[in-house]
Amino acid sequence: MPDPQREQPRPVRLRPDRPGEHREAAALLAAGIARARSGTGGLVLLRGATGTGRTSVLEAAAEDAAAQGVRVLRARCAPGYEAGPFAAVHQLLDVVVEFERPDPAGDEREQAALLRRILYAHADDTPMLLAVDDVHLADGPSYRWLVEAARHVGRLPLPVLLAVTERSQYDIEPPAPGFTHTLSPALVDTHTLAPLTADSAARLVRAEHPDAPPEWIAACTRAGAGSPLLLRALLDDLGAVLPAGGPHRSSGEASTHILYPPLPETSAALYPGSYPAAVHWWLDSAGPATAEVARVLAVLEEGRGGGTTEEPGGGKLEEPGRGTTAEPAGSAPGGAGLLAEVAGADPVRVAGWLTAMTGLGVLRPGPDGHPRYAHPLLRDAVLTGVPDARRRAVHRAAAEAMLHRGAPTGVMARQLLLSGPVGAPWAPAVLRDATALALRDGHSGQAVVFLRRALEEPLPEDHRQRILTELGSLECAGRDSSAGMTRLTEALRLHGTPQDRVRAAVALGTALAGRGRTRAAVEVLRTVDGQLSGHPDLGATLQTATALLSDQDQTVRQDVYRCLSDTAEHSPELVGPAARALLVRYAATAALTSADDAMRRVRALLAEPAHPLTEPFLLGTAAAVAQWADELDEADRLVDRGLAGQRPDLLHPMHAALLNTRADIAAARGEYALLPAERPAPAAGPSNVHATTLIALVETGRAEEARRLADGFDLREAPDNWELNRFLYARGVQRAAAGDTAGALLDFLECGRRQTARDVVSPVVTPWRSAAAECRLALGSPREALALAEEELRLARVWNTPRTVGRSLRVLGTITGGRRGLRLAEEAVGLLTDAPVAAEGELVAALLAQGRQLTAAGERARARECLRTAARKAERLGAVRLRTLAEAALREGGARRAATVRTGSGSLTGSELRIARLAADGRTNAEIAGLLHLARRTVETHLTSTYKKLGIRRRAELGQALAGD
Repeated sequence: MPDPQREQPRPVRLRPDRPGEHREAAALLAAGIARARSGTGGLVLLRGATGTGRTSVLEAAAEDAAAQGVRVLRARCAPGYEAGPFAAVHQLLDVVVEFERPDPAGDEREQAALLRRILYAHADDTPMLLAVDDVHLADGPSYRWLVEAARHVGRLPLPVLLAVTERSQYDIEPPAPGFTHTLSPALVDTHTLAPLTADSAARLVRAEHPDAPPEWIAACTRAGAGSPLLLRALLDDLGAVLPAGGPHRSSGEASTHILYPPLPETSAALYPGSYPAAVHWWLDSAGPATAEVARVLAVLEEGRGGGTTEEPGGGKLEEPGRGTTAEPAGSAPGGAGLLAEVAGADPVRVAGWLTAMTGLGVLRPGPDGHPRYAHPLLRDAVLTGVPDARRRAVHRAAAEAMLHRGAPTGVMARQLLLSGPVGAPWAPAVLRDATALALRDGHSGQAVVFLRRALEEPLPEDHRQRILTELGSLECAGRDSSAGMTRLTEALRLHGTPQDRVRAAVALGTALAGRGRTRAAVEVLRTVDGQLSGHPDLGATLQTATALLSDQDQTVRQDVYRCLSDTAEHSPELVGPAARALLVRYAATAALTSADDAMRRVRALLAEPAHPLTEPFLLGTAAAVAQWADELDEADRLVDRGLAGQRPDLLHPMHAALLNTRADIAAARGEYALLPAERPAPAAGPSNVHATTLIALVETGRAEEARRLADGFDLREAPDNWELNRFLYARGVQRAAAGDTAGALLDFLECGRRQTARDVVSPVVTPWRSAAAECRLALGSPREALALAEEELRLARVWNTPRTVGRSLRVLGTITGGRRGLRLAEEAVGLLTDAPVAAEGELVAALLAQGRQLTAAGERARARECLRTAARKAERLGAVRLRTLAEAALREGGARRAATVRTGSGSLTGSELRIARLAADGRTNAEIAGLLHLARRTVETHLTSTYKKLGIRRRAELGQALAGD
């Protein structure tokens, strides 16, 4: 027997790369080894989930025991190991000299007794450590022998420590009784290994990658899922993936900053694959039922949109309708009820497993509160090897189960995206509903994904036609116009209802015209019109759409309107209200009617009953005429009605027309600061929004931005349409403001030439003559300037609104000069001041012209009054260019700079005041942005400026501050 006093016990050594969570277990083993060396045996049981390091701690203890002279006998049990009875015991005793295995055919009790005698005989010679790893996998006879040996070791004075490890993890299958189930607790020292904490895991990562950034270390920690096994395997793989010599150092820097690539989200990016292999070993250890649930959860999470499903062209999909519909308990992809149903498992056991895995760190609560895998890489490793057919089957089963559980539409649709064709009527219905939710939330890319998936289902022809029209419309409006044109063409070939054929034809016509193929667009609409005999309302819709789209091409426009005018004259019953409204609009641009007469006719047409398919055309056309007639409030209401009736999933020519009118209304009010809320992206050619934005940039003093926008298009490549004419005028304004008078004159004259060729001669659309006249005067050609200004005034008096007439009078007065010029300027100011609508921008320009003429006439006091009024009004509008001109005119006349109000409601610009009033009425920023068609950040910027000027800090003070002033 060994001398108990011969040597002091020493603790089991921990390698530096071992986590601190193993220290208590190591100390327990060290104490057991010390007792064995002193002649007293015992049993130490290490329990823990798969991968928590049971084997590592046991191996470290065995190495340390051997270094202290303790004889170590090892046995490692493995799943499926079938080497006969007592296989694990034979592993222990095979190293014993002269050990002869008992006859396997003998009685189990006799064999067990013989094996114990052999063990005890050798224990007399030296202390022993029996290290048995994964005892729960031992063969039956060995398991029973080890339990009995534990009893003997605990009761007899034997220098033997029996140290066993046992898997203790919550699995779907209820566990068998544990190793110590029949043993007295007094005989056993038990320790359960805990998963790694985030700090412990981070220390292990930092030990190998001391320069890694915190976010990279955190990602490794999540992918390690609290398991030393998984974390070690991941770090091994990353060591092979990272470039030789470690991560790249940032170039051009003297510092030692190291650039780490993002942690991969797929196992395919890892080499040699230790991590996915470790994950599979973890699943195999858990048993088939648990592995099935784990894999089903991974598949469902894949359908949840965990970073793998993307919009066309990039961005990750957002869940449609999220936050508006609560998910019923158990219906979410991470819910125990759904998971159990799809995996065919006990819901109670599944709920327990989810809780246990969350505690270990394998799962984490997602944004919706349901458990998800701690990192996409972990989820992908779980999915590795799962056949695609199996994944699709899980997604389909999940979607169907969600349907019966009343899950939100968007959640079901995500599963259907990955299920493959279902072949049941409910599937396309779910996808269509999800499309509507996505469009409601502004996620058009996601709507495209849902509609593409819906086309994979077997569909009746009329349903397929509708989906093709919607999908083609969205693709044409987005980044995939070629695919959209193909869809719309296919939709038009299908035999759906007449209404659906008209919708498809209008969408295809809009797409064609938008790409410069106006003649082809008109032919499409006329062809379908000829196929719809007996449907006069639908024919009227196509007739109106044809006229509207023809605006994109000068020659086609003349032919279409000539035909439409002839029909209206000889067969008026064949021309509906919307087409007649277009004729009114045509007459307005051709200077053939007055504003009062045009509005009277338009209002009469609005009072007539209109077919739902033609009503958008009527509302949009009436809104444009009302805006030209300075009936801006009425125009606003008509635009709101028209936009409210637009379907975001159908391409329609009136949608862009309504947005154009909205921008024109803001420009007419002089709300320059609101117009460039967001710089429009460059397109194939300039649009009316580009033109309006360009003028707004000029008026608000953003000269460099205006120059970049003006130079951003090669007009030689631009489509030959009316929007190009508007942009030419706007570029002329920009060039004139920048001092390029000759360049501006060329733009104005080219705009006029093109407009006149289209029979658009009224200044109500683009007052190019007045602008060109000012350039002619500046370039020393007063005769040409006078002729242009007089013609402009003549045409303006035909339309006869204060804005057009006042502008023409102002320019003619400037060119005429002298007493007559002053009278014309005064007439312009009086007309604009008394106007029923706030034509503030034109009024400022008229006051500026009057002030300059008064200065020239020697009436400096009156001039200063006019110019100061102009400066104040320009300040309120945010019209920086006009304010600067007014202040310069004041200085030239010998006056000091105009004193502008910097505080109180009088200091607010028109845009700020309008937004402030809406906010004071209780509107949210999002609601204000929607009402005014602005970006939300523009509203926030204006409110911040308003608070500073009013001297307040919060929204609740707005009402009182505005009322107090």
